[in-house]
Amino acid sequence: MPEAVAVDATGEHCDHPSLLMSLLPGAVRVDEEDLDRRLDLLARQLVRIHTVVPDERPRPYQAWTSPERVRTPGGALWDRAVAVLRREPPAYEGCFLHRDFHPGNVLFDGAGDTLRISGVVDWVETSWGPADLDVAHCSTALALLHGEAYGLGFRERYEAHGGRRLADGADHLYWRLLDTLAYSPDAEKLAAPWHELGRTDLTREVLGARLEAYVGGLLRRYG
Repeated sequence: MPEAVAVDATGEHCDHPSLLMSLLPGAVRVDEEDLDRRLDLLARQLVRIHTVVPDERPRPYQAWTSPERVRTPGGALWDRAVAVLRREPPAYEGCFLHRDFHPGNVLFDGAGDTLRISGVVDWVETSWGPADLDVAHCSTALALLHGEAYGLGFRERYEAHGGRRLADGADHLYWRLLDTLAYSPDAEKLAAPWHELGRTDLTREVLGARLEAYVGGLLRRYG
């Protein structure tokens, strides 16, 4: 992760309050090249993050939506999805969460056999909660970027690299949909930076269809 170099909290030396940080090599990758290799690296990196034992426990996780706040396109599938959240959160064994871990916050360097993760950025949402939430957030992004199957399959990649034990069935579905439904009905708000990286194919219509397909896949697998 980037390191703090200097801080000017009051703007005494700069025009504005400023934080100078180290520059990491690499770039954000949201293309289709080396995709399987990148997904395995993402899963392995998330496993490593979940092994962090901080000196001070961060704040509890924050839910980014609720049954009362979700807006959907309407229909039976979406009604089923929202109903999953109408319960108390499942019990969980907490761990350190990045809480905003997805391809847009990971830097890659190299290609092919030399491909590696050179940095993970944007740690402002770090918190304490179920590992399922970090898996859920990355899975939602992968489903939107690359299609339903990649989002549904990220759990297995995470577990294959020795990740923490995740919830099963309805409990895991709760955490997955707690993340995914935060992007309904306007998944494009997550994808705006991806457009700047060349993924202009991710139109509102494409993203909406992928989000609906992913929600349907989650309900079939865990519902």
